[in-house]
Amino acid sequence: MIIVVGSINLDLIANVDRLPGRGETVGGSGFTTAPGGKGANQALAAARAGATVRMVGAVGKDSFANEALALLRDGKIDLSGVGETFASTGTALIMVGNDGENMIAVVPGANDSVVAGDLSKAFLKKGDVVLLQHEIPLQTVDAALDAARAAGAITVLNTAPFRGEAAAFLGKADYVVANETEFDLYVEALSLSGRDRTARMRDFAGKTGRTIVVTLGGDGVMAATPADVLAVPAMKITPVDTVGAGDTFCGYFAAGLSCGLPLEQALARAGAAGSLACLKPGAQPAIPLAKDVDAALQKSKS
Repeated sequence: MIIVVGSINLDLIANVDRLPGRGETVGGSGFTTAPGGKGANQALAAARAGATVRMVGAVGKDSFANEALALLRDGKIDLSGVGETFASTGTALIMVGNDGENMIAVVPGANDSVVAGDLSKAFLKKGDVVLLQHEIPLQTVDAALDAARAAGAITVLNTAPFRGEAAAFLGKADYVVANETEFDLYVEALSLSGRDRTARMRDFAGKTGRTIVVTLGGDGVMAATPADVLAVPAMKITPVDTVGAGDTFCGYFAAGLSCGLPLEQALARAGAAGSLACLKPGAQPAIPLAKDVDAALQKSKS
């Protein structure tokens, strides 16, 4: 079982002729809504990877909640751990200009009400994989790491979005997943030493006894364990939309660990899934199915 403790949003997306200046109104050409939130995205990715998934989070008692949860329901994810609050469902307000540039405002809403007490809904047990991010209160993330350790569960902590104060508990997670920018930002806070990123990753793994995974976009992914460093190349693609690729990687990576894949294989499968997610627009709708990921991996070997 994979337990995702994290955010659930509804994205409100407006296509505009150009991004407005201060106090300016501009014309729009389209409007769409889409389920989002890093927690929900990762939960759906893990489910599409073939894992059994339970989601712990919160939505509001509003019209956005059903739409925000729609694809999770379709994915047969256990939503018994998702509570309702009087705060609004989390939203991301996104304006996209004709040149592809965007402006985003995120309103956490109900996500800010996910507290340590909600972890009782996770029903943690030995062998579970607990998947976490930074879009809910960090005190809750910290408490989840402790609760998972006490239960004998494996923890995967995605450091997105970057929040410097999280450096205090990164070393508690069995696997830390960061993109290259996030990892580089944590270097000073964690007092990591080394002449390059690989050396600093080794330093993190050596000091904490944990595994650090750093995604490198088109350059693939690297991981440092206390004993070794692994590098897995990226699939060769022409991306259409990279939104949600990191979340897809995390969900597939957690699923790989849950089914007992060796680290290198789990990284390769997650990397392939993240690449395929870049071939379609949007976050949750672009998450590939397991059969498509496995076919792409097989093709890359031939």
